[in-house]
Amino acid sequence: MTAVLAPSARILRAYWRPLSSLAAVADEWRDLARRALQPNIFYEPDFALPAAAIFGADAGAVLVRSGDGVLRGFFPARPDPYRYGLMSGVITGWTHPYAPLGLPLLDRDHPADTLNAWLDHVSGEQGSRVLIMPYVPESGAFASALQDVLRDRGLPSAAYGSHARACLEPGDDRAGYRTQATSAKLRKELGRKRRRLSDLGEVTHDTGSDAFSIGAFLQDFLTLEDKGWKGRAGTAAAQDHAVRAFLQSAVTGLARRGQVRADRLSVAGQPVAVTLLLRSGVSAWLWKTSYDEDFARYSPGVQLAGDLTGALLREPGIASTDSCATPDHPMIEHLWRERLALSDRLIALRPGDTVRFGLACNLETLRRTAIGAAKSIRNTIVRRAAAADGG
Repeated sequence: MTAVLAPSARILRAYWRPLSSLAAVADEWRDLARRALQPNIFYEPDFALPAAAIFGADAGAVLVRSGDGVLRGFFPARPDPYRYGLMSGVITGWTHPYAPLGLPLLDRDHPADTLNAWLDHVSGEQGSRVLIMPYVPESGAFASALQDVLRDRGLPSAAYGSHARACLEPGDDRAGYRTQATSAKLRKELGRKRRRLSDLGEVTHDTGSDAFSIGAFLQDFLTLEDKGWKGRAGTAAAQDHAVRAFLQSAVTGLARRGQVRADRLSVAGQPVAVTLLLRSGVSAWLWKTSYDEDFARYSPGVQLAGDLTGALLREPGIASTDSCATPDHPMIEHLWRERLALSDRLIALRPGDTVRFGLACNLETLRRTAIGAAKSIRNTIVRRAAAADGG
């Protein structure tokens, strides 16, 4: 049921603040997250504030409030004046390598009014002409509300980088989900690997969720990640003091509010895989996984993901879990059958601004083509170097 507002509450005001200054509104920010149209754990204060310290130096947020002061919307972004060279007036939603979702927090009772207040602000007081929203769902409550507002305002938009990643949305079919989602061949193979793993020692699975115990799980996660390919590539979180501090702060802060679950698979007391699951309301995110590559032949990451899937299916309070994985990820794609379609949305902020919008679309296409080509060249060099080292 939509709430009936007093006249003063219907008047919305929007303003911009640096992310680093928003600790003072953390409590009402959390309250907004609890009643959001769609949740996004990465935009909640216990995660976003520590992340802002290293990933958000130039980032801020548009806050939308009702006339009586209630926070109705939270829209993180950063000015992006050099994205298209000399073309100015570009603003981009704030994401970073540890936050693969760009859904703003939006009061579920007043989505249209809040979206309009936000767009009025970024196109008016901030003077932006083009908006880029990365990693937003292509369907669902937010996508529907945004599309309605853009249509009513006469604002064109385009989607880039469309992709789908695995998610777990069992609905009422929880008891038979795993049988229907995975093939008999895969179940048999995982069972065989589990038996071979148990030949090496007792296999145990333990879980932590409170702020006191979560530190040990996080340490094991960092150790396993550093031991693997990310450590060899120099991108493991343990090798960057600032990133490690962010992870510890975010995970501990969320754990104090019951929003983290860590799972660990061990063999003879030695951790071989760790997962970190974040939660907001009825939604969850399988945020991070690491495993010991010395045990790769036994698929410990898949084994633990399978165990966690069973636990999530027994948890009626979680309706959906986002894998946060890349498309076609070999660990989770064969365990979870649902898919979350995402794209980066490019939006013209002023009706009739067709020339600028067309130019932005062309430049965005060229930009992505160039980035893709550079990544392809880099990967080819890495593969050839690896082959030379091996031969």
